[in-house]
Amino acid sequence: MSTTILGIDIGSTKICAIIAQKSDDGDIKILGAGIAKSQGLKKGIITNIDLASKSIRNALNDAKRVAGTQYERVIVSISGAYTKSVDSSGIVNIPNRDIGIKEINRAMQMADHNANIPNEYEKLHVLPYNFKVDDQEFIEDPLGMNGARLEVQVHIITAQKSSLSNLRKAVKSAGVEIDNIVLNCYASAIAVLNHDERELGVAVIDMGGATCNVMIHAGNSMRFNDYLGVGSLNITNDLSTALHTPLGAAEEIKINYGSLKNNSNELIELPVIGDDGSTHEVSLNIVSNVIYVRVEETLMILAKALEDSSFKEQIGAGVVLTGGMTKLDGIRELASAIFDNVPIRIAKPREIDGLFETLRDPSYSTAIGLVLYGGGQFTPYEIDSNKKLRYKEETIEPSRHHHQEKLFDDMDDDEMEENEPTTSNTNVKLPTDNAKEKLKDLANIQEEHSEGFGAKLWNRLTQLF
Repeated sequence: MSTTILGIDIGSTKICAIIAQKSDDGDIKILGAGIAKSQGLKKGIITNIDLASKSIRNALNDAKRVAGTQYERVIVSISGAYTKSVDSSGIVNIPNRDIGIKEINRAMQMADHNANIPNEYEKLHVLPYNFKVDDQEFIEDPLGMNGARLEVQVHIITAQKSSLSNLRKAVKSAGVEIDNIVLNCYASAIAVLNHDERELGVAVIDMGGATCNVMIHAGNSMRFNDYLGVGSLNITNDLSTALHTPLGAAEEIKINYGSLKNNSNELIELPVIGDDGSTHEVSLNIVSNVIYVRVEETLMILAKALEDSSFKEQIGAGVVLTGGMTKLDGIRELASAIFDNVPIRIAKPREIDGLFETLRDPSYSTAIGLVLYGGGQFTPYEIDSNKKLRYKEETIEPSRHHHQEKLFDDMDDDEMEENEPTTSNTNVKLPTDNAKEKLKDLANIQEEHSEGFGAKLWNRLTQLF
């Protein structure tokens, strides 16, 4: 059964909504996309729910106009800001010695249960990176194996409950109910990594407008993630300050002349801040030097984060850079020098059916990754933000709330606000009790373990600001 998926990437500079369809044979096809300038966000965090909701609604309406269809599942990104990670493990006995999905789920739920998570945090992803059957370690996939005991080690990503609540409110105000929340660098990795890079171990750095998010994929899954509150907007601010020109002019300079290796003495004419009609000339060499200093500092902090992660020796495939900031000319060469000559690749989203030319850009990696995640292209096993086990051969069922939306082609903003549904639970056809049980069996939903264990102080892993 085909499923229609809506992915919403909520970034600091832009909101991108993509509607895609997963066919019966598992292929993903993009049906529509909408892009809107971000409002009410700062460094990936929502600071004004009303403004953020308006931006989300604008992007969503554009995507719906292009796609001409409703959607069944909604996947939304969240920034690495204010996330924390911890490793945990769980062990379960296998009485019948046959390891199936239920046994894998039990082991992962036990690891989830054993994790010491602060009360103010909520789990986003529980990602297994190592399975052990009896005394045999580094099992790639225990499904179908024979053993008396199954052990799993997991990497758990959590986010502040307040940030998640604000995100849900902003999206719901735009008339959408969220099915899954996904860490943005995890989504980016899904969109850009190939099989060899996953096998060898790789670091993915998503360099966005106001943040840089880092994740390391080693073994079967993510092993490390980090966040830096610096992005390409900082380059714009630096240019505005150094060249004494308005932010709008500085942004245009960055886009049109942004280079890390331009030594041209050509002069360009720029407006002066606070002096209407007045201009002055600036050398492109100065522009290049200002950009170079900021990018060099950013890459050095990111390189130190990888050093401190203790996983640098496990990234045999090197570093993959993606995100809008990677479009700066010369960034690959500079990164190679700063990261001690490890292999560096600038990555765009992988090619999928229906991919618009606009979306073939590093800045849309997260948005593409969200619809791929919604279509089942994630790590082999995972407990998602709904505490539900997801796995590679699962049957993706329609959302528990049916997203039936209007197309607002002929409505202005006021009319849309009046007609926008406050919830998408109307006209839902409820499944029968038998159908409910079948869905539970398919999803292997186990009892949710209680949270709140331990009020110990949380030690940050390598959070950078």
